[in-house]
Amino acid sequence: MYAFSYHKPETKDDAVRLFGEGDDPRYVAGGHTILPSMKLRLAAPSDLIDISGLDDLKGIRIEGDNVIIGAGTRHADVAGSNDVQATIPALADLAGMIGDFQVRNRGTIGGSIANADPAADYPAALVGLGGTVTTNSRQITADDYFLDLFETALDDGELITSVSFPKPKRAAYMKFPNPASRYAIVGVFVAEAADGFRVAVTGAGPCVFRVAEMESALKANFAAEAVADIKIAEDGLNSDIHAAADYRAHLVTVMAKRAVIKALG
Repeated sequence: MYAFSYHKPETKDDAVRLFGEGDDPRYVAGGHTILPSMKLRLAAPSDLIDISGLDDLKGIRIEGDNVIIGAGTRHADVAGSNDVQATIPALADLAGMIGDFQVRNRGTIGGSIANADPAADYPAALVGLGGTVTTNSRQITADDYFLDLFETALDDGELITSVSFPKPKRAAYMKFPNPASRYAIVGVFVAEAADGFRVAVTGAGPCVFRVAEMESALKANFAAEAVADIKIAEDGLNSDIHAAADYRAHLVTVMAKRAVIKALG
């Protein structure tokens, strides 16, 4: 690990100011990505700005038909929230599938979507529910937020403050997890959402994506058989030691069917 300066700001404004003053700074909350990368010398930030102690980045509240989750809220808190379980049970279910007990009790929703790992779970929920990312300077819709592999619409130094999820009529998430990391080899979030039918896929490609053909099929008939024969092209999908692109393409259809069945109860 290379030398770096450590900062623990007391306010969001202090955090943003410190970021602007650093040569190559990084925000850190749960630290599940940046710290291992630093230990392996794959990353060498000049400054770590620890935002884990900022209480105004934490918490869950209901506003109308929306669940608002602070960026610093841990996965375990989302999974165990009575408000989330009552309003969007599929979101609580997804949070409970992330990693293991240790990961869920340190990792945060803001850290997950800021990192935008192609196999992370939260991107599927954010896009699948048509959510919104709020930062210190603006709001970004989910469909505009994820751009590519580990790439988002965030500007340099922009700080996620909360994430808003609109309540769906029905929704569910199913994934085929890596047995070691519990990351999604393929995960599919299906929802009859506030703005229509959505099918969001994580793990299969460089970043989360929607499947328009499945969305149209579910609009006509919300049933597993509606998506059972829809084939996903393997071009552009991830292929690695865990699963080849053609296998991931197959899994998208399988997980979509299972998610629909789960959404129907």
